[in-house]
Amino acid sequence: MALALLPILVLSAYQTVDAFRLQGERDRQVLQQAAARSASEAKSRLDGASVLLQAVRPDALRSDCGERLRQMVERLNAFSALVRLDAAGRPTCSSRTEEPAAAWANERNAPWFARLRDGERQTVARAPTGAFATPSVIAAARLERPLGDFEGAMAAVMPLSELQPDTTDATLPPGAESALTDAAGHILVATDMEAFRTGGAEIAGWVERASSGPTVFEADAGDGRRVYAGAALAGRDVYVLLSAPRPAILSWARLNLFSTLVLPVGAWMLAFTAVMLLSERIVVRWLDYLERVASIYARGRFNVRPVQAVNAPSEIRLLARTLDELAETITTRDRSLLESLDEKDTLMREIHHRVKNNLQIISSLLSMQQRALKDEPAKAALGDTRQRIAALALIYRTLYQSENIRHADAAEFLNELVGQLLAADQGRGALLGSSVEADSLLVDPDKLAPLALWLVEAISNAQKHAFADGRRGEIQVRFKVQGDTSVLEVQDNGVGVNEATRAGVGRTLMGAFAKQLRGEAELLPLPEGGAVARMRFLTPIAVKSPVFDPGTAFQPSRSSGSPIPPRDRQPE
Repeated sequence: MALALLPILVLSAYQTVDAFRLQGERDRQVLQQAAARSASEAKSRLDGASVLLQAVRPDALRSDCGERLRQMVERLNAFSALVRLDAAGRPTCSSRTEEPAAAWANERNAPWFARLRDGERQTVARAPTGAFATPSVIAAARLERPLGDFEGAMAAVMPLSELQPDTTDATLPPGAESALTDAAGHILVATDMEAFRTGGAEIAGWVERASSGPTVFEADAGDGRRVYAGAALAGRDVYVLLSAPRPAILSWARLNLFSTLVLPVGAWMLAFTAVMLLSERIVVRWLDYLERVASIYARGRFNVRPVQAVNAPSEIRLLARTLDELAETITTRDRSLLESLDEKDTLMREIHHRVKNNLQIISSLLSMQQRALKDEPAKAALGDTRQRIAALALIYRTLYQSENIRHADAAEFLNELVGQLLAADQGRGALLGSSVEADSLLVDPDKLAPLALWLVEAISNAQKHAFADGRRGEIQVRFKVQGDTSVLEVQDNGVGVNEATRAGVGRTLMGAFAKQLRGEAELLPLPEGGAVARMRFLTPIAVKSPVFDPGTAFQPSRSSGSPIPPRDRQPE
């Protein structure tokens, strides 16, 4: 927002620079006009001196002319001396009787005297250096005989300070200084010499330009960059030169602080405040309101509607209406998806239930067939088959009875399967005790089936061979998750391992089921008696589910009573 309003300050800066440029042009014009005015005033003084010289001519012919001229100089402060020169350029009468004739000895050959001799009515020239106490100019008027022949000249000596421009003029720029120069541009007298100490390159030729009219230029002086204006004073020997500092933009801005800084910044702040208040009232607060509604939608709560936006501007109302339609669409879609998921779960549970029932029917048919057989090995084979079918049926029953039909907890399943296997065989032999120590692991049905069938074969093998002599015993089942690998063990305290145990069909099936789990199985005798069937395999990963929580993939077993360490937990 601040950047959007920045053109106000840019416009103000442009106006400041433009005003500074105009001010500089005005200062140059004022300085040029002041130089022309000073030259005109000095010319008026010189013209007045010419009139005076013509008026005092009779007094200069009297015997006491020196005293008469001295009294006149005392009354007229603008002159330092009055003198009459003959046709040869020798002083014949002077207001300064003590002044030696040598002071005017070289003036007979001076250009100004030659111009008078050649017919000019009046001339102005610089006084010879060292002839007078202060730098001065000579204003001379031609004297003629009645027939027009050259008789000499009447000259008045005027200090340059009398012709120097007045720097106290209120129209001049601040810091203005003045000086008088000769025809070569050399300073004759100045109010401040530092203001006229330049390198010379910038002011070259200004005297020639000033001969045809006032001229203006810039140069670097001893006290900084300055603007100069020059004009011809009179004749071709003396020029007036005015100088003023070239103002910097910041100095001009300080002089015009209100218009260059206070007013633009105030206008920018006022516009910024007005825009911010207006945008806050019309746009921002409604955007904040819609952002809060959107954040509620992001958390899955679509029952909130942006009803307050009815009083918002039309664009905000359109956006709120779009959010409302979005929430309604998502709610409808979610409802449809949830209904589809519920229907799918119900269908899957029904399928699992029917599969379980079908397996139980098959088990019942096999049971009827088993009772009809007289051959004991055949009856035993059908009994083993029934146990395998019952284990598969238990898998499907566990799935459709669990909260999530996509996977089952191995700990709960193994506890129930061991109990089912031992309970089904209690009437056919010695009573066996059992214990189950299992870690919790969520396993999908594809991995649970070979796990269950391996356990069926291991327990059946123990029942057939370890306790074949009718002794009482105990079967221990342990399932441990050890990070990337898991171990399932069935330990008995029976007769141990014999050749029949190692070479049976059950042992072959156990190896096949272990390969399905990408593991290996082994049957080992125990030193204290009995045997242990062990399967070590890669820890199966549970099937990902929308309702599956990775933090609960491994829970403490209710049988073992100890949680799995976090480093051994299998990631989802």
